[in-house]
Amino acid sequence: MLTDEHTPKLISLVSTAIQESTDTEETTIEITLAPGEFYFGDANTCIHTLLGSCIAITLWHPLKRIGGMCHYLLPTRGDNQRLSHGHFADDAIQLFMKNLQLTGSYPNEFEVKLFGGGNMFVPLSEPGMGVNIAKQNIEAGMNLLIKHGFSINNSDVGGNTYRKIYLKLNNGEVWVKHGHTSFEQGELPHV
Repeated sequence: MLTDEHTPKLISLVSTAIQESTDTEETTIEITLAPGEFYFGDANTCIHTLLGSCIAITLWHPLKRIGGMCHYLLPTRGDNQRLSHGHFADDAIQLFMKNLQLTGSYPNEFEVKLFGGGNMFVPLSEPGMGVNIAKQNIEAGMNLLIKHGFSINNSDVGGNTYRKIYLKLNNGEVWVKHGHTSFEQGELPHV
C-alpha cells in the first residue's frame, strides 16, 4: 500500500466523483471516471467507468496492490491542445508510465486489461460512411501497451454495446457489465 510518508504523490486526473464507503471494516474509496479521466491508487480503491466507443485500460500490481484505470476517447492528441491528457490513448499511457516510475514499478509486473471500443454508431460506420473511431481506439490501446512493455492479460473489446467496468485494487478483480445500443433496444437499460 502507498501509505509511507516518503511515497511520492501519484498522478490522477479525476473530477469530484470520489466517494468513501465504510460498509466494511476498511474504508474504500469509490472513483467514478468520466470520459478523459485517469486514476492511479492503492488497495483501498474501487474504480469504475461507463464505456461506449471509448477505451478503459486497467493496470494492477499483484504484489504492491496498486494500479489504475484510464478512460480515453481518441487514439492520439495530434494538434488538439484543448482537451486534457486523459482524453487520448497516447497521453493516458504516459500517465501510467509516470505513475509506474513514481512507484518503482515496471510494465511487466502488472496485470493489464483492455475494455470498450464498442461501435455505438453502427449505421454511421458502414463502408463509405466515415471513420470507425472505436476500431481506432482499440488498435491504439493495444499497440501502445505493447510498445511500452505491457502484456495484455485479457480484453473485452469491440461489438456494439456499451460496458460498465469495475476494478478493485485490493485484489485486482475486474467486472464488466454489458448493455445494449440504442439502435437495438430503443433505449439503454440501467446498469
